[in-house]
Amino acid sequence: MSANTQCDHLDTLISEQFGVVSRTQLLTLGMTDKAVEHRIRPGGPWQVMLPGVYLTETGTPSLLHKEMAAALYAGSGSVITGSAAMFHYGLRPPRLDMIDVLIPGERRRRSISFVQVERTLRMPLRVSTRGPLQFALVARAVMDTSRTLRNVREVRAVIADAMQQGHCTLRQLGEELGEGPIRHSALPRRVLGEVRQGIRSTVEGDLLDLIKGAHLPMPMLNPDLYLGKQFIARPDAWWPDAAVAVEVDSREWHLSPAAWEKTMARHDLMFSLGIYPLHFSPRQLHQEPTTVIKRIRDTYQRGLERGPLPIRTVPCPNRAG
Repeated sequence: MSANTQCDHLDTLISEQFGVVSRTQLLTLGMTDKAVEHRIRPGGPWQVMLPGVYLTETGTPSLLHKEMAAALYAGSGSVITGSAAMFHYGLRPPRLDMIDVLIPGERRRRSISFVQVERTLRMPLRVSTRGPLQFALVARAVMDTSRTLRNVREVRAVIADAMQQGHCTLRQLGEELGEGPIRHSALPRRVLGEVRQGIRSTVEGDLLDLIKGAHLPMPMLNPDLYLGKQFIARPDAWWPDAAVAVEVDSREWHLSPAAWEKTMARHDLMFSLGIYPLHFSPRQLHQEPTTVIKRIRDTYQRGLERGPLPIRTVPCPNRAG
């Protein structure tokens, strides 16, 4: 191979792989070990990212550089999953300091630096691609991420984000969880159980935790309330025997004045019909749990003494699939 041809092939490889190349690829193109070492010397134009994997520029590697390096290190057919794959789909991952990579069970690779290698007998049959990179589909990426988390609120956030944005359904997540390993699956199983009950977000899960911890009667979660054929509201929690509705109002989901005015109009409508609407912020759930529970308990007791209202309640269907 002539020097010009070698340079052309190298330029093409660098372009296709976002500036990241492996030693094996370079040697295959005809570059010598001495030439490689010269480029990665201290102060040289290239830098070592992982054993046998180089970034052909100086400066701090980007996430894309790290993903490409992880894929080259893991070997042909490797699939990026976990938080990096979630980010690829526009979701909010809990962390991006590690690149999780799936490899076939018979392959030997160890986790190193920013690469977390997982050997598996369940290599994804379908993937999403970006150039030479392969990413696990959303349900697999979400479940793989969830198994690495040890905080139920983080698991709720990961699952809620994927479902609220319509990237996957409850059924897909359930199937993925059922086919995956049992180890570290307790929290994802708990959260999927909450979703089946009607929980749609992290703060709603926090509210459910408070209610259970205080041994309050279990409410209906996210039901539709009607007076005759008139739709009233879909509160986060609803006690039909006392006509008490609880909503957790987070500014994260009320970013405009119009949305906030809509919330207040719903509150006024419920109040005018005799419903006892209670509104709490995520901060109150975390910092004032005793006050929150007391208000719910006192209002629930007042509702029981007053008696039920002619409100038609339609249980939350499995809207998420």
